[in-house]
Amino acid sequence: MNPFSVLGLPDSFDVDEKALEKTHRELSRALHPDRYTNASATERRAALERAVQVNEAFRVVRDPLTRAEALFARLGVATGEDREPKASPALLMDVLEKREALSDAKDAKDLSAVAGLRAEAEREEARAIAALASAFHEPETVAEKLHLLGELRFFRRFLDEVSAVEESFDAS
Repeated sequence: MNPFSVLGLPDSFDVDEKALEKTHRELSRALHPDRYTNASATERRAALERAVQVNEAFRVVRDPLTRAEALFARLGVATGEDREPKASPALLMDVLEKREALSDAKDAKDLSAVAGLRAEAEREEARAIAALASAFHEPETVAEKLHLLGELRFFRRFLDEVSAVEESFDAS
């Protein structure tokens, strides 16, 4: 399934999020089960299957990481942590240092330090997303830039860790 074609979009990393949400809403409304109450069982099942495809396509396209994975797949480039280039030692060291700082901030219950780490990781995530967008504008070299997807994964995981620490503070 090509999530872009399901939503009537071109295969592109650049997505107008408001237009994407509007398209999803319109398709969801058109495929809503209430519109098919008088239809045959086959038509109802087909509409339900199409609605599931639309929802899955929306989930894939709205998230930059899964959108990039879908675009790499369309280009015949396998993705996944075991198929992507190893992260650079500098990135690994940076993430390790961030994790240590997060652990220290958690132990000290220093919410402002955690917020600072979140802001820094969000900037790095935005940089990785922008770099991926740029890479997809150069299709002849996009496979060479697969490491950017790995960087995005690292920052996403770190942001998940930050969220867990923030939630632990809220629960205290």
